[in-house]
Amino acid sequence: MTRSERANQLVEVLPQVYPGAHCELDFKTPLQLLIATILSAQCTDKRVNMVTPTLFARYRTTADYARAKPAELEKAIQSTGFFRNKTKSIRAVCAAIEKKYGGEVPQTMAELHALPGIGRKTANVVLGNAFHKNEGIVVDTHVMRLSQRLGLTTQQDPEKIERDLMKLIPQKHWTNWSHWLIWHGRRRSFARKPDCENCELLRLCPSGKKFIRTGEARAST
Repeated sequence: MTRSERANQLVEVLPQVYPGAHCELDFKTPLQLLIATILSAQCTDKRVNMVTPTLFARYRTTADYARAKPAELEKAIQSTGFFRNKTKSIRAVCAAIEKKYGGEVPQTMAELHALPGIGRKTANVVLGNAFHKNEGIVVDTHVMRLSQRLGLTTQQDPEKIERDLMKLIPQKHWTNWSHWLIWHGRRRSFARKPDCENCELLRLCPSGKKFIRTGEARAST
């Protein structure tokens, strides 16, 4: 089976397995999603969602974040980790949006990527989920791991993986593709000890049988 054939079949199967897949960061506005995505670096979505209700109630606009006292913002997001760097990033990006775009989060990859500290991953999250624009594919650790396990790429760099995937996955599925793989990575294809025996994608996964054989070999020793 070629990569293209496998990708076409995965696009058919994954929405059946995860029909409700969506971004698991809670948000109501593009700005809220941008802030939540910055906070999610090296942190779980669950933890971010515990912090953001209070944060979003206190800081409602880019001006609020840009003018926030660093110590107060740091305290509000401390439990997400790396809170000093995240505070600097949030204040800088919000100040830039306030100055260049009148406080409105821009809606293009070029504009988002040009903002301080905003890479393609964050830009893709915002574009795909807040604006419903398929301009790229989010490549986080789950998407990276599963794309390699499924034989869709041999690359290690996120942007190179994204380019490989964009050649294989129809553009209309780019945002959902990330959701499907993230959900599968969290629920079935774990980094350690993936549940291959019960995996809905086993017949399409060139790595699955290897994991099963390895598990069987360990069990017999």
